[in-house]
Amino acid sequence: MPRIVFARELNLIQDEILALGSMVSHALRGSVIALRDRDAVAAQALIQGDVEINRKRFAIEGECLRLMATQQPMARDLRLLASVLEITTELERMGDYAKGIGKIILLIGPEPLMKPLVDIPLMCEQVLEMLDRALDAFIRQDADAARAIAAEDDKVDDLYNKVYREIIGFLMEKPLLFDRANYLLWAAHNLERAGDRTVNICERVLFNVTGELIELDMT
Repeated sequence: MPRIVFARELNLIQDEILALGSMVSHALRGSVIALRDRDAVAAQALIQGDVEINRKRFAIEGECLRLMATQQPMARDLRLLASVLEITTELERMGDYAKGIGKIILLIGPEPLMKPLVDIPLMCEQVLEMLDRALDAFIRQDADAARAIAAEDDKVDDLYNKVYREIIGFLMEKPLLFDRANYLLWAAHNLERAGDRTVNICERVLFNVTGELIELDMT
């Protein structure tokens, strides 16, 4: 395959990564909206929609493996393909967190939430803003941006800790609401983990640019 055609194939794979990222962002944002509204129909759609996220991941991985096996990529190209394989995995896991929140919604049922959602939506928006910039950094091969984005995961952790403290305090007053409290903690934890996955994507950006595997979240 001529080099120009191979480069076109790599660009198409990067476009597919962005498409997968968009699917995951939509799912995560939708999961928090559905949680706020206790929307069982939307929750079911999230669970079913995860199948499409999985299919997209496997299609991207299959294309990467095909190029690795047939085109003898140079070292820089091989790093890019290896990074794509890891990033697709991280994105698919983030999709799982959205699906998990969908399952939590079904467990909650029509019962009112134990407290209004304030910090959980803020967590979601922070994660999605980080994810959008992380994928942009990957496309632009911007290592400095990746480092800066990873550092912002502390904001997600702070919000999670705030949710945790508030729910524990609420339980001390109303211990019979344990199940509803636990469901909210699960949802918040899924978003916290989505932030960690975004940090992992930033690490792959650094690997793609520098060839070094560096752990960015040292806390």
